[in-house]
Order: sequence, then structure tokens, then C-alpha cells
Amino acid sequence: MENRKYTLRYLPGFQEDLIECVRYISNNLQNPVAAEKLINDVEAAILDRLECPLSFKPYPSSRNREHDYYRINIRNYSVFYVVIDDIMEVRRFIYNRRDLTKML
Repeated sequence: MENRKYTLRYLPGFQEDLIECVRYISNNLQNPVAAEKLINDVEAAILDRLECPLSFKPYPSSRNREHDYYRINIRNYSVFYVVIDDIMEVRRFIYNRRDLTKML
């Protein structure tokens, strides 16, 4: 187990992705309860991963990146983050049926 403490940082792209998804579920699907549950599940999964963000296999990428992407699966969605020194930077929230290679 890691003893290192990580700081959590959310990028605007992640926040925009999540807000768009929650609005769609709440307004278009008219299911605000499911939207709130998704927010709670996403938050819990991210905070759980914050304990050991490097203990998982990096997400394979065809692009050459300075920092490896890591993935958290939450139902039909994926949260993507990178680790920079002692910061876990959450970058994207994407529906799994989208073309992830074009989104990252």
C-alpha cells in the first residue's frame, strides 16, 4: 500500500462533462434521483481511488503523453485522470459507448 498522500484536482473539462451528463439524465430522461445517485457514485469512486491512484494499470493510449491516463469505471461511464507528482488530476468523464480514442 502507498503511504503517500495525494491532492485532488478537477479540470474544467471533467466538470463540464459531468454537468452535461447530469443535466441530460435529470431533464431529458426526467430522472433527477438517478442523476444525483450518479454524482454520489462518481464522487465516492474518485475519493476511493485517491488513496492509491498509481496502483492500477495505465489506460492504453496511441498518443505519446507526458503523464499516463488512468481509468475509473462507474456503471456506463469512465473517469480519466493523471497523476502529476502528488496530485491526482481528474480530466474527463465520458460515456463508455463514445469513441474514447477521439475524446482523449
